[in-house]
Amino acid sequence: MTAVLETASAWLPARMGQVEGRLQRLASSHGSELGSEAEATLEAGGKRLRPLLVLICAGPEGSEPALAAAVAVELIHMATLVHDDVLDGAPVRRGQPTVVARAGRRRAVEVGDLLFSRALAELSRAGGERQVAELSSASVALAMGELAQRRDAYDLGVTEERYLQRCSLKTARLFAAACRMGRIASGRPGVGVLAAFGSGIGLAFQLLDDVLDVAGPAQRTGKPRGTDLLDGTVTLPLILAVERDPELAEVELRELDSAGAEEVCDRIDATGVLDGVRARAREMIERAKSSLQSDDFSDPERELLGLVADGVVERYA
Repeated sequence: MTAVLETASAWLPARMGQVEGRLQRLASSHGSELGSEAEATLEAGGKRLRPLLVLICAGPEGSEPALAAAVAVELIHMATLVHDDVLDGAPVRRGQPTVVARAGRRRAVEVGDLLFSRALAELSRAGGERQVAELSSASVALAMGELAQRRDAYDLGVTEERYLQRCSLKTARLFAAACRMGRIASGRPGVGVLAAFGSGIGLAFQLLDDVLDVAGPAQRTGKPRGTDLLDGTVTLPLILAVERDPELAEVELRELDSAGAEEVCDRIDATGVLDGVRARAREMIERAKSSLQSDDFSDPERELLGLVADGVVERYA
């Protein structure tokens, strides 16, 4: 994302700095116990893609509602990660112990709930009714996607269509909401186009993330290779690999340990499907970028959004 910030150096780095400062204050402002865990979650890092999209879609003239939306969308994202780690029993995220690993299930649930409530409070204070409705709708979609993923756990019969529907809810919807909220804050046209753009790059992001879970290495992902397999999460690389290597359909995901997950990852990679998934993600990115060719968008906007889209791919190159 360095190229994005350098291209918009006159305004975007300062605006992102404001977002980061507000995130820090909100995350740490609810007592020593919950606040310290929320702050640690924030400090573990992240790409901040979603708030970046809010600010770009709002533009350099973006007002307080745009800042509030950028903060709120990142808090929602953080909350879902904390809650996901509770459901998965995940010990590590981004190379650091998770809240559930450090402080237990109850505390992690409370931290996730705190981040959700802070997000909606921030947006209610400054974002307006449309933005609150947008973020609430996206949060419902996230929950539906997570429930679908839980229902599909360990099921090697999951179809590609089902997988993509799940990803649209669990990942792409929040990217789309970030774009919509930024544009709503600006009061300018193009909300629907930007929502489709956000959804496209969000879906590509998830596909590439699932490739990286298979291909690793752990120093890039911040978690062990094959974590999805150990969680019972059937992703597109595995779905496609089963078509080429039918014996993979006989794998008992519930019985896998770390060494077994590594072996299955090697077998998935050996089928050659990872290059195909990467290519599909790149096609999604190109379609998303081409959707911006209308008079609703200035050349600087197209450039910045294109750089964000390209960054999704380049991270996994």
